[in-house]
Amino acid sequence: MNQDIIQGKWKQLKGSLKTQWGKLTDDDLDRLDGNQQYLSGKLQERYGWAKEKADEEIKRFEKTLH
Repeated sequence: MNQDIIQGKWKQLKGSLKTQWGKLTDDDLDRLDGNQQYLSGKLQERYGWAKEKADEEIKRFEKTLH
C-alpha cells in the first residue's frame, strides 16, 4: 500500500493498527500519521524487534488490508 493511500485512510487504519500491535499507545498512533518509518521505529522500540523484522511485520499487515 503506498504512502498516499495510508495517509488518506489513516483514521480507519488506526483501529486496525491498535488491534494488531497493542503495545502502541494512542499517542504513538497520533504521531504516526501514516508515516511508515515512524511506525517501524515504534515497533522496534515497543517490541524489541530489529528493523528488518519491523518492516516485515508492516508488510504483512499491509497485505491484510487488500
